[in-house]
Amino acid sequence: MKLKHLSLSVMIMGTAFGLASTQAAASGYQFGSQSVSGQGTAHANGAEAADPSTIFANPAGLSRLEGTQVSGGVTLVVPHSEYTDNGSTTYLKQPTGGGNGGTFAPSAVAAPTFYLSSKINDRITAGIGLFVPYGAKLDYGETWAGRYALSSIELKSFNLNPSFSLKLNEKHALGFGVSAQYMDATLAKMTDATSGLAMAAAAKGGITGPYGPGGAIVTIKDPATIANIMRAGGQGGDGKATVKGSDWGFGWNIGYLFTPSEDTRIGLAYRSQVKMKLTGDITWDFNGRVQGTDPSTGLPYATELSKFVHPSTTGSVDVTTPDTASVNVFHQLDSKWALMSDVTWVGNAKLQQIDIKQDTKNGVPQGDIVLHQNWKNTWRVSAGANYRLSDAWLLRGGLAWEQSPLQSNNDLHPAIPDSDRIWLSLGANYKINKQSSIDVAYSFIDFKNATTNYTDACNPTGVNTSTGGSCTGNGETVKGSYKTYLQLIGVQYNYRF
Repeated sequence: MKLKHLSLSVMIMGTAFGLASTQAAASGYQFGSQSVSGQGTAHANGAEAADPSTIFANPAGLSRLEGTQVSGGVTLVVPHSEYTDNGSTTYLKQPTGGGNGGTFAPSAVAAPTFYLSSKINDRITAGIGLFVPYGAKLDYGETWAGRYALSSIELKSFNLNPSFSLKLNEKHALGFGVSAQYMDATLAKMTDATSGLAMAAAAKGGITGPYGPGGAIVTIKDPATIANIMRAGGQGGDGKATVKGSDWGFGWNIGYLFTPSEDTRIGLAYRSQVKMKLTGDITWDFNGRVQGTDPSTGLPYATELSKFVHPSTTGSVDVTTPDTASVNVFHQLDSKWALMSDVTWVGNAKLQQIDIKQDTKNGVPQGDIVLHQNWKNTWRVSAGANYRLSDAWLLRGGLAWEQSPLQSNNDLHPAIPDSDRIWLSLGANYKINKQSSIDVAYSFIDFKNATTNYTDACNPTGVNTSTGGSCTGNGETVKGSYKTYLQLIGVQYNYRF
């Protein structure tokens, strides 16, 4: 056994740098609400083009906006998620111990949006959008049953999206935008030093002591038994790893809007993938956490681990966010009712595996951290309606079904407790005067109950059990179930100059 592979890192950089959580609302990586007016119809309004937030849904919709308009809003995400452990184990197939993670999602997280449009002439309208495409904030604590996979994660992002539209004629319009996207992530997880040290002791020939019947002196070579002895003697324990990283990436989006009549619009939109290479620091902490002394060296276990196994280092991972393609329809039935719908495809299937490169430290290779995902492409289908109650009030409503990218419970990692979900949304627009209005929206998102049976393919011997290559990992299994629902509360102010 090589010391550099002991007590390992389980997806540390992969989760921090490659993932955002479903706790933010949408399937897989995506946040889910970049427009309060859109939220009111469960985001079925891609072809409505009611305000500058059409920059996100379909930039061709800018062609319908007069003068200069501004929309600024904020969405409050109120999550509720419960985890029940069903027998999580270490690589040695022993119970990890610990609780269910408590209230691991925060009481609320706020995400802002800002959009601006300006009509240049009869054919060209320009605009810019600022929104949050991805986000996560989870804190399970340091003693829960799945702590070797994750103890906490916080991921922040924003996307700056300059755009313009070109009105070809009364029926056809095109839109184009570019994106500058920033991500910043911090992740912490515990490391199973006890199992790693027990395997190291077994590799050295085991441990000798009065472990036999009647206190007979025997040598124990089984790693699981050694780990039990260490725990009984107050030795071993959990280390902690903290990862931070950030990067910029760039992408683009296009849109087309067909208006066969004044009452009907059909939109097509595509948003590209964004490639980034996130880099950052990995800090390992064993002092005060891992107890005991290695009899072969006389050094504290914490000293050995910090010096030989996981020195603080740097690393990087190539990340590609999924692309999306949408088809949407808007139809004004009469002076009061309008119907709309949207179908969106998300290209998640390219996200099969994340390989995190840990930089060599003091001439010692640290081994890649490998995160399997095995995701599939997904669909989102939504339908909505507007009702003109009066000149001042426009009421909105919508229903959506959204698919999870996970193919099985073997792919569900605690950083993304994802599952299929149903959206129910209500909203309204109140016209204050000719220049200004306010949008409000409420969404209830019910997740299908999810089960996880996620095993780190990299074990403490430094071997990837899936590929046979070298890597760094704990090899633990997180086994449990999730019950989740979310509430979104949005407010948006609109002004026309």
